[in-house]
Amino acid sequence: MTKQEAISTPPEQVTLRRRRLGLTALDHDGTAGGYTLYAPQTGGGRVDLVDIEGRLVHRWQMPVRPGRDAVLLPNGNLGYNGSHETSAALYPVWDLWHGGDFYEATPEGEIVWRHEDIHHHHDAQWLPDGNLLYTVAAPLPADKAARVTGGDPRKDAPDGVVQSDIVREVDRKGETVWEWRIWDHLDPSDFPIHPIFDRRHWPMINGLSVTRDGLVLMSLRTTSGVIAVDKATGAVVWHVGPDVVAQQHTPIETESGAILVFDNGNLRQGSTSPFSRALEFDPASGDTVWSYTDPMPPSFFSPYMGGAERLWNGNTLICESAFGRLFEVSPEGRTVWEYVIPDFAEYPAPLNEFIRGAHNSCFRAHRYRPEEISWL
Repeated sequence: MTKQEAISTPPEQVTLRRRRLGLTALDHDGTAGGYTLYAPQTGGGRVDLVDIEGRLVHRWQMPVRPGRDAVLLPNGNLGYNGSHETSAALYPVWDLWHGGDFYEATPEGEIVWRHEDIHHHHDAQWLPDGNLLYTVAAPLPADKAARVTGGDPRKDAPDGVVQSDIVREVDRKGETVWEWRIWDHLDPSDFPIHPIFDRRHWPMINGLSVTRDGLVLMSLRTTSGVIAVDKATGAVVWHVGPDVVAQQHTPIETESGAILVFDNGNLRQGSTSPFSRALEFDPASGDTVWSYTDPMPPSFFSPYMGGAERLWNGNTLICESAFGRLFEVSPEGRTVWEYVIPDFAEYPAPLNEFIRGAHNSCFRAHRYRPEEISWL
């Protein structure tokens, strides 16, 4: 290509595509190493596994696009949270975050288990015993719906229905073995919805995990907060609210007993300029144990989705979901690995009515040691 041809070539209009893609940073001595798994939201069901050099080492092609993420199970198979093609149509933007079509697939792509629930949305956890824990939407009883506060009443559903959340666990037969309804334990008036949101879904549990002591951690999106539920009694044993977190995702217990979240930063109290951070806090006090923000804070920000997980060497893997940026930082906050998903595509209809343009996003990413992938 001549200099004149290069000058006259029309520039790529998607800003991210004009920047570096794929592997963009690697400190061999600082990284935990291993393999990173991610499922692009606009990849049509593709799930990729890349090595620490950013090279593709394995790929699955699943039957449906992702509802959220994919994980590697202890038996070496893939656990996939797929988007159900005929999910319940509960409100206009429901298609943005529902899943409901779960698959277990061998490394060769053979489907060995499937579970469907058209009311599932957001996160799911594949438990060590093979059970599946996930959140479903269900109408809030009318007396409880009347107690929902905050939000934008101009956006209320014409029928006045407010969806809420049930956490459900199913076994390998697809039978429900545990169920927890949030409205039996929380008063909506104590958990107001952020002013800019509609009130069609309270409080929208967008993240789940289970602690070593059997507490179920739940992330509350539209109210900003994390709660811990005693699975045996159903009691809420602690809660941190919008004075600690802001529109957070993926609460996970760390080895010390602290809680690590991806703190998105939308509507953060006391802040007029949003930025994201990986935040580890003490659940008893809400005090910060550790956090990571970019040295220029607004340059790290995902307004939706997002994930953070602690690695075996003490580093933290972070997924800046909206921009397809996966990166690893040391405890001191030094970036030792970065990979930007290089593939862009539009969301399928009707999602492209709400999220326009070409995207390289993913809900969250996961890192695995080589010994966890013996079949590779």
